[in-house]
Amino acid sequence: MNTGEPLLTLTDVECEYKLNGGGRFRAVNGVSLELGESEVLGLVGESGCGKSTLAKLICGLEKTSEGSIEYQGNQVKPLGFKKRSAAMMGIQMVFQNPYASLNPRRKIRAQIEDALALDPSGRWNVEALLDAVDLPANAADRYPHAFSGGQRQRVAIARALAAGPKVLIGDEPIASLDAFLQSRIAKLMRDLAIESGASMIFISHDLSVVREIADRVAVMEAGKIVESGPTETIWNTPAHPYTKRLLGAIPIVDGKGVIPGV
Repeated sequence: MNTGEPLLTLTDVECEYKLNGGGRFRAVNGVSLELGESEVLGLVGESGCGKSTLAKLICGLEKTSEGSIEYQGNQVKPLGFKKRSAAMMGIQMVFQNPYASLNPRRKIRAQIEDALALDPSGRWNVEALLDAVDLPANAADRYPHAFSGGQRQRVAIARALAAGPKVLIGDEPIASLDAFLQSRIAKLMRDLAIESGASMIFISHDLSVVREIADRVAVMEAGKIVESGPTETIWNTPAHPYTKRLLGAIPIVDGKGVIPGV
């Protein structure tokens, strides 16, 4: 991991939504985080804790109520109806639902080529990207409906990498996949991100998967980061009661997997 200036800096970030019938709900409440170069950060917490909202804020898909988000020294601003600026193209996201994230009317080749046009390095081509995610070259000339959920998610990863990101965000990218595929896709994302020179924020409610791929972990509860640190430290000596509860919920098979400190 590079110990220089962080790629991404979040400072006291908040996000509020208006509720029907009045009142406001604070989905993200004073979050501060940093992401370094060639680093994988796991962001974990139960559904509804604000993880996905935070991911959208980082990508400019939602607007912060307070605080700031900087990517390579540039302020991340909400997109609205504007085209995304060139400076922000270095942040790419792989969404949770592989069925909704691809255009059903366009072949895979066209969708990956759109992303390749954003990366001036020319490092990748369509076939090389498909090979990197364990798909055959002829997959390029098929439509999304021809693929399983796991295959579609691999196409989505290939498309995100095609843009040459410096920050790759996986927003619960394995949640809709079966258990057999979850660990495989998570490891694939880590390997490809690091090999391509990108850092990654991997969002999940599953600490056991995050442990396999993340350098650091940040634990989120009710819109706040309640604990963060090196992955093995969080796993072996969790300090916050919520972290202990998350770890305690991990199934133990044949007496193995007992979590120290829980």
